[in-house]
Amino acid sequence: MIAGSTDNHMISRLSRRRFLRDAALGVVAASAFPSRAASKDPVAALAKALDPVVEKFMHERGVPGGALAVVKDRRLVYARGYGWADRDKKISVQADTIFRIASVSKPFTAVAVCKLLEQGKLSLDARAVELAGIEPVLANGAKRDARLERITVRQLLQHTGGWDRDASGDPMFKAVPIATLVGEAPPAGPRALIRYVLGRPLDFDPGSRYAYSNFGYCLLGRIIEKISGQGYEAFVRENVLKIAGITRMKIGSTREQAEGESRYYTVDPKEASNVFPDGPRKVPWPYGGFHLEAMDAHGGWIASAIDLVRFAAAMDNPEQSPLLKPESWKEMFSPPPAPVSRREDGVLNSVFYGCGWQVRPRTKTGRINFWHNGSLPGTASMLVRRGDGISYAVLFNQRSENLKLGDSAIDSALYAAADSVKRWPEENLFQKWK
Repeated sequence: MIAGSTDNHMISRLSRRRFLRDAALGVVAASAFPSRAASKDPVAALAKALDPVVEKFMHERGVPGGALAVVKDRRLVYARGYGWADRDKKISVQADTIFRIASVSKPFTAVAVCKLLEQGKLSLDARAVELAGIEPVLANGAKRDARLERITVRQLLQHTGGWDRDASGDPMFKAVPIATLVGEAPPAGPRALIRYVLGRPLDFDPGSRYAYSNFGYCLLGRIIEKISGQGYEAFVRENVLKIAGITRMKIGSTREQAEGESRYYTVDPKEASNVFPDGPRKVPWPYGGFHLEAMDAHGGWIASAIDLVRFAAAMDNPEQSPLLKPESWKEMFSPPPAPVSRREDGVLNSVFYGCGWQVRPRTKTGRINFWHNGSLPGTASMLVRRGDGISYAVLFNQRSENLKLGDSAIDSALYAAADSVKRWPEENLFQKWK
């Protein structure tokens, strides 16, 4: 770890009770740093500003483990693990521990789509369903919804394609019944899910409004495969991750733990019905309550917080980004066409969903803020790129599942903590981790 390490001299200054408490959490509290040292050492000052925020968030929600990484002007200036990666085995979270990142996967898919755009293989206004080339499964007597043919790639990226999970449910969490309906063995994979959904009516006219859709990104994953001739994961690793210097990210496994990956926990110990027929009937929610592999393009990646801020660093300055050309960034962060994300008077909302990101276009620096969060049973994640050169990623191995507390509170708390920092470390710590 970069911060929070101790030595015998420091331990002697802590009471036994306090030291045992902090050891049980897998961290040493930021207040262990003397204020005088913190004022002289920018890393210690950063720890003093950030660590209490993460620790308080975890303590209030009973979260076993988490990790934080922070970038300033494309330099990794802080990375830290907190608490337990495996509570039973007493394995602490490290700065580079891998977690499921859930919907923070979507920005990676969006950048992959824009790579195809730059290669001249795709238009954002192309008809998405036609590109995918996947035949629907229609119920007896049912007709295909004609509006499906109007959905564009851009609308999938901006969640305006016509699917509303609040109206018709999220098919990505119906792996068993959908497999049965399309005549395949469960759990349903991406193509089976698509065949089922394309056989049903849309919830609204494409482009008429915003409704967050995991399914839309599932369809984007198959479009990437169809156009590139590669598997989704392989294309993203070669054309996005490699360029950003990310080597450890991959699609996660529902039932197998990758090397260096955290375990996952839920507040409610109630078990789920297993989507896999070759296992026990009931399983912990993160390990068979849903089919993670089928969520690849919208929520299936695993990564460390350091991996995520590498991605943010590669995006910090669109004029110099190794990932995409400036015109591609402009497309990515442009608002959806009207009437989406507009007030009744037609004025654009202060925050909107672009192509793969939440976007706040106006900042004091003239640069935009963009971010994404993610959530699955056992997972809460967030990646933020601020317009002032500060980016941060925070990952947890349990979501709060508490509407009063919520997981999004970590964003505003870290935002305020970063604002309090007067002097940032000069060293770039990226070379310490692969």
